[in-house]
Amino acid sequence: MKVINLSEHNSVLNQFLSEIRDVEIQKDPLRFRRNIERIGEVMAMEVSKAFDYAPTQVQTPLAKAEVNTITDRLVLATILRAGMPLHQGFLNIFDRAENAFLSAYRRVNDKGELEIVAEYMAAPAIEGKTLIVADPMLATGMSMEVGYLALLRHGKPKHTHLCSVIGTPQAIDCLRTSLNDSDDITLWCAAIDPILNEKKYIVPGLGDAGDLCYGTKIHLSDRK
Repeated sequence: MKVINLSEHNSVLNQFLSEIRDVEIQKDPLRFRRNIERIGEVMAMEVSKAFDYAPTQVQTPLAKAEVNTITDRLVLATILRAGMPLHQGFLNIFDRAENAFLSAYRRVNDKGELEIVAEYMAAPAIEGKTLIVADPMLATGMSMEVGYLALLRHGKPKHTHLCSVIGTPQAIDCLRTSLNDSDDITLWCAAIDPILNEKKYIVPGLGDAGDLCYGTKIHLSDRK
């Protein structure tokens, strides 16, 4: 599995990344969502460099022009709910792509272990297509793993691009092990942060991306 950390090279992506981390700017949900979306757009442009292309003849008002265009058949997948703005950023660029949606949530099982539960999926066939899975926070790697393996029920993709805003070394190691370090998978991160805290949140990270996008959720354990 090839790992690409986009923050290792200076680009406008770093500006959007700095704003989604800023506790003051985070107070504006619209701006937070839009910055996540813009990160998706920049990442999409970078990912597109890995696709296959072929020359296409285009008729202009004056003559024919030859342009290299993407030949990959794309499927964009995301994990609800935090993944929606990042997914939209990719969809803004790859506007002809098919789309897939999965639900996944954290829970502590009877053994006191953290696990990811997937309950819903709507997806097209992905056999032989290029799959892009957008999940903004790659903390443990478990939700990305569960989502990717669920999508494989719909076929084997030609290549898979796993795309996150912020990842961790722990998550990368988890994915390398669980996905057998496949050459058919590329992991893209806008940044890789060093550690997880005791609640499995990325540090320094940015907090709960889903809550910052859409408001604080109620856990069943919080209800009176």
